[in-house]
Amino acid sequence: MHRRKFLGYGGAAVAAAALDLSLVLPAWARAGNGTKLGNRQPRSRYDLSIGYQDFKVDGKLGRATAVNGSVPGPLVRLREGDYVNLNVTNLLDADSSIHWHGMLVPFPMDGVPGVTFAGIPPGDTYHYEYRVKQAGTYWYHSHSKFQEQTGTYGPLIIDPKDADPFSYDREFVIVLSDWSFEDPDAIFNNINLEGHYYNFQRRTFWDFLDDVSDRGLMPTMRERMAWGRMRMSPVDLADVTGATYTYLLNGHSPDMNWEGIFKPGETLRLRFINASAMTVYDVRIPGMDMSVVAADGKNVKPVDVHEFRIGVAETYDVLVKPGEQAYTIFAESLDRSGYTRGTLAPQPGMKAAVPNLRERPVRTLDDIGMGMMDDSIFGGHGSHKMEGMDHKGHKHHMQDPNIPGPNGPKPFMEEKGAPGIAMVAMNPKDRLSEPGIGLGKDGWKVLTYRDLISVEPQEYAATPDREMTINLTANMDRYMFSLDGKLFSEHEGPYLFKHNERLRLYMVNHTMMDHPMHLHGMWMQLENGAPALPFKHTILVKPGEKLSALITPVEKGDWAFHCHLLYHMEGGMFQVVRVA
Repeated sequence: MHRRKFLGYGGAAVAAAALDLSLVLPAWARAGNGTKLGNRQPRSRYDLSIGYQDFKVDGKLGRATAVNGSVPGPLVRLREGDYVNLNVTNLLDADSSIHWHGMLVPFPMDGVPGVTFAGIPPGDTYHYEYRVKQAGTYWYHSHSKFQEQTGTYGPLIIDPKDADPFSYDREFVIVLSDWSFEDPDAIFNNINLEGHYYNFQRRTFWDFLDDVSDRGLMPTMRERMAWGRMRMSPVDLADVTGATYTYLLNGHSPDMNWEGIFKPGETLRLRFINASAMTVYDVRIPGMDMSVVAADGKNVKPVDVHEFRIGVAETYDVLVKPGEQAYTIFAESLDRSGYTRGTLAPQPGMKAAVPNLRERPVRTLDDIGMGMMDDSIFGGHGSHKMEGMDHKGHKHHMQDPNIPGPNGPKPFMEEKGAPGIAMVAMNPKDRLSEPGIGLGKDGWKVLTYRDLISVEPQEYAATPDREMTINLTANMDRYMFSLDGKLFSEHEGPYLFKHNERLRLYMVNHTMMDHPMHLHGMWMQLENGAPALPFKHTILVKPGEKLSALITPVEKGDWAFHCHLLYHMEGGMFQVVRVA
């Protein structure tokens, strides 16, 4: 596109915005009837443009980097087995990109600037083309700086070439996200200067008195001193919170209340996508049971639940059978600083009660794998070595019957005095049966990773050819996030995967944060003890957790591996995997 044409387009957009500042939403995200099963219309070609767009939330106007003029972007609907063409034009004044999240594509089509291609310069169009090898619920987003935070994302649905293994009458796509009127560079600078900048729920002196009353003075003092030595707070659950975020459901704030209209007696398929930059959500529909039938686009044996936690970049498909009343879809942030919601109803305008936010959780030392930390108040510095290592670190592995495989993850031998490492978990645990902090004590069933059993073909060998450990590390006091203690810029080169090998990848989380770890270009089969392992493209790794996944790299090239919390990735928790 010539510069004159580009400027003309921008001027027209500004004039249109001045005439009509109403919320711009694509058809799929507006209140309505969803999609009847017989009305699905996949296409093999899409033309997408990324440009600046006025975006209004609760009457306040901001500027978004929108796809085809909307936030979220248009629904891209493909069919398994088709050869597709997707043209993406950049109308911004900065480089941009689109990554097809969870898709198995040739690496030049993956859309990660600096890894799989150079990015899309202003005014240029990039042509993506590939054969669709899968079906299910996915999404797309920019992989350029903070554009994902400012609106460059949308749903990607792939219809199967054969029938689904379950039946339903109508579907709704539910995209959860977070929006701030602050510039994302300012947000990043704020949390770099002070990691708890947006945490307005910190512990107070009155909390200390309550703990003393419940547990006694000395246990409370030991616990407080342990957290102080690590320069951490047990209530730093989310780096960016409802203090700046408005939580959105299909581009709607809670007050805007998105509506999905159904006919009583129908079975609905709800395709949940967490397209947030930083927010982990806990999702429930009070008064309605949910049956989880797919995770990250891959079908699983139905699991009946009342609530599930969805990490950033994960997707879950659930089936529900509503009655003749209205129901609230309630998505609460992990740190309880806010929520978003929508309504399912048989008629427009009907409403259901909206639950109150639950009490903010508080982590314990055991929750972060530091339950064995030296609790001496005076002179104690706390041991930062893993259980299973001698004082010289001579052991080569940790034996643990809860983790698949003969050895378990290798111990992390951190560099002495490394500035990017605040702690090394002394006692990391298998936490796949845990729903996550703040969940599981409300009297209803919450989904865990242990519940997921795949119904997809198990194409690869169960026995690995090789084992590898990657450690998730951080120094939150300096807002440094890393893999194996090194920022992306500090790694000597990419992690090396062998083409078509069967690899067991261990991940050990040595931080006090949940990290949704995303591996591009290949599936991770989570070793959760199931007879058929579930396929995941993103795994939410809890603090102090160790887990493993089996991987078969089938596509050669360079692939991104990173935490999908946007500011953690920007803070250094990113690396390249080379398949050769």
